[in-house]
Amino acid sequence: MDPAARKGPVSVDAEAAAGSTPTPPAAGSDRGTADQGTRLRRWPTRRRDLLVFGAFLLAAFWVTSQIWLDPAGRVASLYSSDPAQVQYFLAHSVRVVLHGEYPFFTDRLNYPDGVNLMANTAILGLGIPMIPVTLLFGPAVSFVVLVTLGLAGTASAWYFVLSRHVVRTPIAAIVGGWFCGFSPALLSHANWHPNIISQFLLPFIVWRVILLTRSTRVVRDGVVLALLVSYQAFINEEILLFTALACGVFLLAVLAQQPGRWRAAWRPLAGGLAVCAVIAVALLAYPLYVQFAGRQAYHGLSDAVRDYGNDLAAFISPGSPTLGGNERANANLAPNYSEENAFFGWGLALLTVAIVVWLRREVIVRALAFTGLFFAILSLGERVSYWNRELFWGPWEWLVKLPLLDAVVPTRFGLITTVVIGVLLAMAVDRAWLMESVDRRTRRTVVITALAIVLIPLVPLPLKVGSRPPVPDFITSGHWRPYVGPNQSLVPVPVPAMGHTNGMRWAASTDLDFKIPGGYFLAPRNGNTGDPGRFGGRPSGISELLDQVSTTGRVLTLTDRERRRSMDELRHWKTAILVLPVDERNAEPLRRTVEQVVGPGRRVDDVWLWDIRSLTGPSS
Repeated sequence: MDPAARKGPVSVDAEAAAGSTPTPPAAGSDRGTADQGTRLRRWPTRRRDLLVFGAFLLAAFWVTSQIWLDPAGRVASLYSSDPAQVQYFLAHSVRVVLHGEYPFFTDRLNYPDGVNLMANTAILGLGIPMIPVTLLFGPAVSFVVLVTLGLAGTASAWYFVLSRHVVRTPIAAIVGGWFCGFSPALLSHANWHPNIISQFLLPFIVWRVILLTRSTRVVRDGVVLALLVSYQAFINEEILLFTALACGVFLLAVLAQQPGRWRAAWRPLAGGLAVCAVIAVALLAYPLYVQFAGRQAYHGLSDAVRDYGNDLAAFISPGSPTLGGNERANANLAPNYSEENAFFGWGLALLTVAIVVWLRREVIVRALAFTGLFFAILSLGERVSYWNRELFWGPWEWLVKLPLLDAVVPTRFGLITTVVIGVLLAMAVDRAWLMESVDRRTRRTVVITALAIVLIPLVPLPLKVGSRPPVPDFITSGHWRPYVGPNQSLVPVPVPAMGHTNGMRWAASTDLDFKIPGGYFLAPRNGNTGDPGRFGGRPSGISELLDQVSTTGRVLTLTDRERRRSMDELRHWKTAILVLPVDERNAEPLRRTVEQVVGPGRRVDDVWLWDIRSLTGPSS
């Protein structure tokens, strides 16, 4: 993105500032050049934009088509915890608006300790606009709508900004927007993390930052940037941090090459960022206070994800959800299939290097190349590996404990490299499409052939899904309501935790009308505010026992000590009823294990039910 460009696509002045000397077309030379500009803009811009947006939306429907067939009954084939968490947070947004509930903390999950939602990406920026869909069709449908619009919206936003401010040819903006929205990295997150793939504000944030370097209306531009930043904070703070870091590294790379620009840029940039900081702090100070100092706040990520990094081979392998991908070959090149944050393939990796060499005279290209490489190195994590063989310690080892960075998943720095490659692709297509030294047919043939070779292996496939059990009729019919009071909990069996998130879907289907213990979320390791984070609440004896039974299918013979501890935990949770679906995996061993703690259950509708209010109430 060219800081010298002021209005519209990249101008002649911008090219000159970037280190290249534009050659004006000579009269009569390459007759197609003049006609080409006319043809490129033959359609009205608005009509062309709508066509591109529609094409991106159709592509997003193709990617999510398997989920659309049955949103409530289908989920990512490998991991189902994240979609259940997102659906829970979507239901929370409904309660915030319709019931006036506190938006940044809830005790309806992990009852009675609660969950710090600001520290858990509660996606209020997505959930609140989706309230009509959630109310009419349920959180499962809202989830797939968000994934579809996230992919299409991100691609459309990058196309829009590229076509207005970076490149002159629509085809170049389409290619860049397509890759930024449907890259292997975003496809890998699509089945699990709609908050990560919803990057439709990022191109506008990036452009507004660059615009500040030559702004003549500092206050207005600073306010606009502050509003964009504040909204993005309620979608995903990690992506916002990445955007800020990328803008900083990119601008420093430009200024290092052209230090003279600093004299003209520093005043408007400093003034605009100061205005942005004042407005954003005013809007975000309280939510951030809750996040970092409120109840159930944690400092630093769980050890389970802190050292997630990309394998070097991940940069030359196609992503698993693409035409050329191979899940088995990629198994050890990323932390898991939801974190394939590189996977460009050999063709695109070599083409990117060729683009940088070809356009190396342009300051902007060199700055982009440095930015992409810098964050690609950080994405390798603490230990650099190649084809799953550790080679040496990476620079992330020195940065991982810094404030804010201690909450970053390093492999996701590859998302910055992805955007850099998308912009470089757009710039290269633009330059080649308009190259006057080669006849029009030849240059178009070369461009299309090169793009086909590198991008066809990265064509997205429909996301793979598996089935999941329906919410029990006992829950959807409301038959649970006579049993559970406002200060009591309903305990699903197994107890909600990572890997056991069906109970969170049950609660979401009722607009969170009942409280549940445990769950899948991040919280302080020992339940004390400020501790390092871990997935789930305090360790629970009965939760671990039931998880073991659910996994192995073997009935456990509980000791007196285990029964007493389990009963104490049920009292702590103020349990009214325990609910076990009759079609739950290993339901019979689970039923027999629960009966050792609270006695026989009874069949009600499609669940086994234990009413233990007499054991956990005040009189007990």
